Amino acid sequence: MTDKTMTADEVVGRLRSGMTLGIGGWGSRRKPMALVRALLRSEISDLTVVSYGGPDVGLLAAAGRIRKLVAAFTTLDSIALEPNFRAARERGDFAMTELDEAMFMWGLHAAANRLPFLPVRAGLGSDVMRVNPELRTVTSPYEDGETFVAVPALRMDAAFVHLNRADRLGNGRYLGPDPYFDDLFCEAADTAYISCEEIVDGFGSDIAPQSLLVGRHSVTGVVEAPNGAHFTSCAPDYTRDEPFQKLYATTPWPEFAERFLSGKSEDDYQQAVRTWHEEQQ
Repeated sequence: MTDKTMTADEVVGRLRSGMTLGIGGWGSRRKPMALVRALLRSEISDLTVVSYGGPDVGLLAAAGRIRKLVAAFTTLDSIALEPNFRAARERGDFAMTELDEAMFMWGLHAAANRLPFLPVRAGLGSDVMRVNPELRTVTSPYEDGETFVAVPALRMDAAFVHLNRADRLGNGRYLGPDPYFDDLFCEAADTAYISCEEIVDGFGSDIAPQSLLVGRHSVTGVVEAPNGAHFTSCAPDYTRDEPFQKLYATTPWPEFAERFLSGKSEDDYQQAVRTWHEEQQ
């Protein structure tokens, strides 16, 4: 058994520009934001990002780190369209493959199972095929002869996910209402890194097996990052920081980045957020 604990900066030190990076979570829910912020403190760029997008995509897009985005959407949930993503997309800052949610999920499944593609019905008869002319169809070899979309595997060099609890071996547990496909992100990537609210000594027999989402076999490193999903939610540990999210969505990027992202550590970010909240009282 190997102790896989690392710091966020050590995780980022294993990445390189030009990689394909998967980011777990969903919209503005349980995003590995501490790892994304560590990435922003580095010089890494030219990334292909694979994500059910939220502010992770918005931050990386605003900072000019994305070469290509593969996503089903990019939203802040309570704010329908992520504003920094929208601005970057309208400028044509990066290429994009836009899949529907089911196609994206099956692309993760294909990669996790080391298959080149999986056949799905989703996408047929829709503009997904028009805006992604590289997509192909396949015909069933059986009597039905049905035509399917061949969704390519969403293979990744590395993946980031955030969970409620993890042990030092790389087993991860979620406590909220939804797994958000974080297990698939880990299994579909060559390396996978968990940030978590708390590292625990282990998971006993009293733990519901279905809450143990990520197994150590698919995890490269574990980072303890309390409040590490901020400003997204991490139920039941905390809800989305709606006032701060609104600030993020309405503040010009240079101003936001200077105040909250110019520090040398995650602690600097968390302190800047606390100071801002105190100012609002």
